[in-house]
Amino acid sequence: MFKAIKVSVILTILAGGTAVAAEPRDRVPNFSLEVEAGAAWQSRNDVQIPNNASGTRFALDNLTGSGPYPAARLMLSYAFKPKHELRFLYAPFSIDETGVLDKNVEFAGGAFAQGLQTQGSYRFDSYRLTYRYLFHDGPDWRWKAGITAKIRDAKIELRQGGTSAYDSNVGLVPLVNLYGERSLGEHWRFIFDFDGLIGPQGRAFDMAAKLGYDITPNWTATAGYRVLEGGADNKSVYAFAWINYAVLSMIYKF
Repeated sequence: MFKAIKVSVILTILAGGTAVAAEPRDRVPNFSLEVEAGAAWQSRNDVQIPNNASGTRFALDNLTGSGPYPAARLMLSYAFKPKHELRFLYAPFSIDETGVLDKNVEFAGGAFAQGLQTQGSYRFDSYRLTYRYLFHDGPDWRWKAGITAKIRDAKIELRQGGTSAYDSNVGLVPLVNLYGERSLGEHWRFIFDFDGLIGPQGRAFDMAAKLGYDITPNWTATAGYRVLEGGADNKSVYAFAWINYAVLSMIYKF
């Protein structure tokens, strides 16, 4: 009888230990980390600073070239409830190239001559915090919507010989977020991600369409297209850019 009790206790302990060990494997991941990288091309980058008769409107992409340029971003998401999610995004982007201006340019208080070697720099770094809510969870489509607080850190600079001038801006921009996923089979999915808003003095759009493949339950690889478009038109600044991206990413859920 003592042996039977002893065996029963040992089996109970082993069963409990197995249940404890299995629990983390069965837990639904709360965090998702996505690292995206690719190449970017400028379709448009028009600048006039200041936005009045003392500034010249010119195409910065004609000076620096259309690309491609390296681009990357980092996204960390946290699902703190089944339908509620927070996402932090960091997306740096910069261009620093030398070319020749096709006309005389007055920019940010500096005068730059046509036909001379000129260095153009463009930086647009984006920091965003998004809250979104899962409002539709069907057999094919999952849709989330929310709001994004975006901090932009932008700078444009021209340098020609001993002359240089720049304009920089750091500002907070509210955006609307929309995210959708459609199942395309056991491992495949279509992913749509959008941040954007139109205001009286400008607009901002960041949109991606990607194809994802679930390598394992925790790892997903994606490939697709992203477009970033927008700018400002106010008393001091006219600046609008259109940038296209070919991107690859890896997503890890934990």
